[in-house]
Amino acid sequence: MSAQFASPPPMPLPADKGQLLARLVDGLDSHALWWLSGYSAGLAAKPAQHGVATSAPQQSPAALATIVFGSQTGNARRIAERLAADIERSGGAVRLVRADAYPLRELKTERLLYVVISTQGEGDPPDDARAFVEHLAGKRAPRLDDLRFAVLGLGDSSYPQFNAVGRLLDQRLAALGAQRLFARGEADLDIGTVADPWLQQAVERARELEPKPVQRASVVPLRHAAVKVHDRDHPFAAELLANQRITARDSDRDVRHVELSLEGSGLDYEPGDALGVWPRNAPALVDDVLDTLELDGESPVTVSDETLTLRTWLESRRELTRLARPFVARHAAVSGQGALNRLLAPEQAESLRGLLESHQVIDLLRAWPARWDADDLVAALRPLTPRLYSIASSRKLVGEEAHLTVARTAWDAFGRSHVGAASGFLAAAGEDSRIPVFIERNERFRLPADASRDVIMIGPGTGVAPFRGFLQERAAIGASGRHWLLFGNPHFRSDFLYQVEWQEALREGRLDRLDLAFSRDQADKIYVQDRLREHGRELHAWLEGGAHLYVCGDASRMARDVEKALLAILAEHAATDHDGASERLEALRREGRYARDVY
Repeated sequence: MSAQFASPPPMPLPADKGQLLARLVDGLDSHALWWLSGYSAGLAAKPAQHGVATSAPQQSPAALATIVFGSQTGNARRIAERLAADIERSGGAVRLVRADAYPLRELKTERLLYVVISTQGEGDPPDDARAFVEHLAGKRAPRLDDLRFAVLGLGDSSYPQFNAVGRLLDQRLAALGAQRLFARGEADLDIGTVADPWLQQAVERARELEPKPVQRASVVPLRHAAVKVHDRDHPFAAELLANQRITARDSDRDVRHVELSLEGSGLDYEPGDALGVWPRNAPALVDDVLDTLELDGESPVTVSDETLTLRTWLESRRELTRLARPFVARHAAVSGQGALNRLLAPEQAESLRGLLESHQVIDLLRAWPARWDADDLVAALRPLTPRLYSIASSRKLVGEEAHLTVARTAWDAFGRSHVGAASGFLAAAGEDSRIPVFIERNERFRLPADASRDVIMIGPGTGVAPFRGFLQERAAIGASGRHWLLFGNPHFRSDFLYQVEWQEALREGRLDRLDLAFSRDQADKIYVQDRLREHGRELHAWLEGGAHLYVCGDASRMARDVEKALLAILAEHAATDHDGASERLEALRREGRYARDVY
């Protein structure tokens, strides 16, 4: 049966206003459309001013719920969008704002605030929420005695600072006098178990807080009804077009250039976006788990009214390559192993972290044997989650394709070989393979709208991927701005990713400058941050001239070291101290001229 959509009501605007509206919404992303919808609803709820009479008696305005989100990988954004839609469907007025677009001066006038925010790495806020978090935590944060709020934090319990940012904001809002509507939510990687009940409470409380009686304008959604496109929950089965190793055979790194067809998907992307990949665990790994636990892979297991074989759950629905604290705790209880239980004590946090980083599920099962039944095992394991890869292409050049740069994660430990779920899945994919994918938009990592602006790109290792797409895009549109790429890897001869492409771009003038850092080709290791310091004067001159600066790659060390180098360069060449350099870098971030895509 084909889907049926109700026809939207006729537009209650004169032709000239309708044209202005069409121009206004053209090109806006979902966040801007949600904000505009809520803003319009707020205006409609206000009584007429400036002497213009209203035809109906004035009523109390509806409570406007503001939802602020900070997201690094898109999960917090998706949940915030879902909350906005649920509140709007319940008849409430709402505005949805990304944290870096939120006007901080408005905080003191808010009455109902929901914050959905993730925690990154060592307890850091997402890049788009740094200023928001710093403002709330700082001395300039206002008293918020009239505010009611709730916080949903997203994190990964594998890290010691689990949900640190959500906890900080929740405690700080209360300390500023705001009233907590209900308990903070702290979601692990199985987000839905915590997020779903939190969202339900948020919608119910927003409805309860709405003044009565209310006269509300009917808000026409600013999007045309259309057939649902492929998304995270409905991925597209993309045909594999190419899977080529681009490191030398003697390299200890297996990096692949992967090309996928998006033909017929309806999917679109811009440079800076990511491709989400739903992996499958390797059959050999699933066999190891089944054999170790002496379980039958054909046993039926039912979860949430869905019945699948145990093998299917383990291959495509449950996480086996990433170990999490909740499963360790459950396994300790099942096994009765005292040594494993002791690792869960607070004072053993570093030892537990070492275990989580070095062990996969199969390693834990072998090291501390226990008897599991199929149903309990599936219930205890975390749901399998998609992996995000920066797209290494521009639609303007490759058309209905998306290219990826994928480093296969592999190592030997505890007497067996280990591989990453998604990287192993992609590396092993052969001809005629179909890869379940979706687009994850990254509005924070966009090329400058002004094509005459210079662009500085720092991308060691596979962090170079989005800059391949950047350069393709800028060449296609004839951008007049200059392009500077800083790339690093262990060895020039074996690990120079896309070497021929960069050299051709230099010869043709599409790339103006290329600085390289091959860390192990000499006695003293050299990294991209060292090249930055060497060329600090030129870097500062580019920035002073309006250049946009981008960093992509590993968050745990590279991104931190690069930021330290940037601060040192700004302090030296702008003749300021560390605080002044920090403020300058933050100003670049606020202006959209310093963007990071780190993982």
